[in-house]
Amino acid sequence: MKEPTLGVAIITKNAALRLAQCLQSVAFADEIVVMDGGSTDATVEIAQAHGARVVIDTDWPGFGPQKNRALDALTTTWVLSIDADEVVTPELAVSIAAALAAPRADVYAIDRLSSFCGHWVRHCGWYPDWIPRLFKRSAARFSEDLVHERLVFDTPVQRLKGKLLHYSYEDFEMVLRKLDAYSTAGAKQRHAAGQRAGFGKALARGAWAFVRTYVLRLGFLDGRAGFMIAVSNAETVYYRFLKLAHLDAQTPRE
Repeated sequence: MKEPTLGVAIITKNAALRLAQCLQSVAFADEIVVMDGGSTDATVEIAQAHGARVVIDTDWPGFGPQKNRALDALTTTWVLSIDADEVVTPELAVSIAAALAAPRADVYAIDRLSSFCGHWVRHCGWYPDWIPRLFKRSAARFSEDLVHERLVFDTPVQRLKGKLLHYSYEDFEMVLRKLDAYSTAGAKQRHAAGQRAGFGKALARGAWAFVRTYVLRLGFLDGRAGFMIAVSNAETVYYRFLKLAHLDAQTPRE
């Protein structure tokens, strides 16, 4: 039997900030593919300098389809799918090697710990955050969602030791950029699915998002970061439904 091979799939666009650290953490892989959406910073140069094969495709289809393009570009038997702002810890790297040496499943979940403007977040619904990311290439694919894509598979999942460090929001400017991008993508996705909204629904959903994050999911235990995350979640949901209402108003009636 052939030795199992591991490929890393990463999608990028202007991801130079953490990309070098990300790629250094997966240097043990047999193949790394960076699917770039048309970066104008040093993303491509950084990826190439770290031995990644860069595929540039500026026709943005959404997060799910773009991640599937990265999977299709790999030739390995196993895939580790990570984002450019995620870093594999040494303990996780050891766990991945052990899983490939003696597989007990076709899909493995990883314990992700995320940061918000320099604070590691352990509540707010952010943690624990077990996400399936290591899998046999033939066993899973990503959903076709524009945003909040998920890995689709029909096999039991095992968990790996070690953490995946996620530098999700580096500063407030990034918070605002992602808020705008995610609310827009979420509105388009819901509009395409036939959902409708109005100002009242946007306001109610936004308020509920704050309560759910800060109270029910114990965001207050994360201190100032927890409050900021709750506000950010509320604004993202509010603008998502407000933008959905705007799309609805622009749609011609039959």
